[in-house]
Parts: sequence; C-alpha cells; structure tokens
Amino acid sequence: MGSLTWPQALAWRMRRQFLDPMGDAPAVEITRRLAGVQAQVASAAGLAVAVRQVAPRDRDVGKALWDERTLLKTWAMRGTLHLLPGDEAGAYLALCATLRHWEKPSWQRAFGATPAELELIAAAAADALGDGSPRTREELTAEIVERTGSGRLAEVLGSGWGTLLKPLAWWGVLCHGPSRGNRVTFTAPAHHVLGWRGLPPAEEAAGTVIRAFLGAHGPATAEMFDAWLTRGTSRRKELRGWFATLGDELTVVEVEGVPMYVLTDHLAEMQAMEPSSAVRLLGGFDQYVLGAGTGASYVVPAEHRAKVSRQAGWISPVVVHGGRVAGVWAAKDGAIEVTAWEDVPGGPLAAETERLSALV
Repeated sequence: MGSLTWPQALAWRMRRQFLDPMGDAPAVEITRRLAGVQAQVASAAGLAVAVRQVAPRDRDVGKALWDERTLLKTWAMRGTLHLLPGDEAGAYLALCATLRHWEKPSWQRAFGATPAELELIAAAAADALGDGSPRTREELTAEIVERTGSGRLAEVLGSGWGTLLKPLAWWGVLCHGPSRGNRVTFTAPAHHVLGWRGLPPAEEAAGTVIRAFLGAHGPATAEMFDAWLTRGTSRRKELRGWFATLGDELTVVEVEGVPMYVLTDHLAEMQAMEPSSAVRLLGGFDQYVLGAGTGASYVVPAEHRAKVSRQAGWISPVVVHGGRVAGVWAAKDGAIEVTAWEDVPGGPLAAETERLSALV
C-alpha cells in the first residue's frame, strides 16, 4: 500500500480542479471535472466556473445550458440543484434514485404522497412535457391534475412541490428549463440535452460517478463519497458493491494513516506532487469545499467550521491557501473584505482579491 500526505493530496486536488494552475476549459468541461457544480444559487455556479478560467468567458454557463445544451440543471447530489454535463447526467441521476426515500412511511406522512401516487405524478408529468415545450410550476401542476383527474394530487403538489419533484428529476422525467422572466420552467432531459441517452443501470452509473468523484476529490473513502452523494444514507452493502465493481481501476493508499481509494491511473501523479502555495478566493458553495465536506478538518479547520458552514445550509465564500481554507470573504460596497485566520501571503492575496473584484 502506497502512502500520501494531505498537502500532496490537496495540491493534486487544486491541480485537478483548475485552481493551481487555472485552466482555459469551457463550462461543460469544468463541470465534468468537478463532478457537477452546485447551482442552488445560480450566481455561485457561474462564479465557480469563472474562478477556474484564466480568461473567464461571458455567459459561459448560460450558453452551455440554453444555447449549446451541453449542461443540465436539475436536482442531484444531496437533493440540491446542480449543473451536470449532459452526456453523463443520467448516471448521476440514476445513482441518486437508488436512495428511494419516498418509500419510507415517514416521508409519505411528511409529504402526503404514496409511491403509487408519485408514479402517477411522474407519468402525467412525462406526458405533459412530451411535446418538448417547457412548463412553469403552475402550468405543469394543472396538467398533472388534469391528466390524473385527482384533486388530492393538486393539494399534494401545492404543499410539497419541491420535494415531490426531486424523485421525478432522479427518474429523468424533468429538469430545469430556461427561465420565463423570474419564473422557473421545467422540461424533459430528453428534449433538453442533445443526444440524451437516458438513465443507465445503477452499477454502470456508480462506475461513472465514482470515477468522476475520485478524479476531482480523491483520495477518499467510500463513506466520504456517500456523504457527498446522499449525506451518508446509502445502503452499506450497495455502497461497497459499487466500489467493488471498479476492481483494478482503484488502488487503496494510506493518507496519513487512513486507507482511502484513488484511481490507479492517478496515484503516481499524486505521489509526485509538491505542496501547493497558491492563494485562491472561491465563491459560496464551491465544489472544492463541498466535495470534501465542511466536516473535513484537513480542508476546513474544525475550530472555524461555523464560519464556513452557516445557518440554513449556507456555505461561505472562502480563502484557500496551500489547499486549506484559511479564511472567508464577502463582497461589500463594491469591495472584497477578507477575514483570515491563518497567515496568507499579502501579495498573492491582493492579486487574487483584484481578480475576484472583476468577477463579482
């Protein structure tokens, strides 16, 4: 079994995530490399792409989503909105769907729909969206009620809309469409993504997603992967089976005493890495933090976690130095204010602050 230090591993993550050095890849390739970009806050998703480009492209995310249709915006990991590369999105959704939390009595009591009713909603939504025209929430609800003839479903959809849509997203029935003014619309991935291939079997999907995750956020344990995917709620046997299907593609390496998986093809590069000294300012909800999780003390010092992981699930913009979160920042009155809890080199920090000022 080989070994790594966290400074080596974090330097490798910085390189893989176009942070040290920055790259010149378009939005879809950055999204692919990061194993998705959280898009609960649209501006944060755009910033996550822009900070990784030497010369940020105007409307890069918007063009990939609505003009080129190479990106998909939908509910995915941890039940949150993400941007996903269109040609791999089906794998992410198929793996999220294995959670099947809608089969639990507690979920049914909370949101008022049985699995059979959820399937009725899904079938009606698929029929409504089958013509390729995006629908607003109100339009889609009305068509679902009309097709099912169920007044009760109108009540259910009125009270638990967002939660009820997540399983439909994971089944590949719907995704976000282009906004209509300030109103969200929904469409079918089969109509949105050029060359949509549907959802693969779970084992095949697991291989795609594990490779992507370890290619951005490795080395990692199966539990780290599951925390990122489902907040740690996958079935243990199923999770072990997913990793086992990759066979020799994975190698176990010891990271400061803890056995973790890496992609075999990446191990030599990891072991050759020198610690990074780069200073980067990353936006809120950035994948560099979310991939590890705010509980990863090797990235976010435990004593400062509350400054990064805020109330109501808010993840602060952060200062990264040497691969570790060394502070937070905020844009106020046209200026960027940095609060650092570690010594960060003044010159690189000033240069990075100037760069971010132009982006935010």
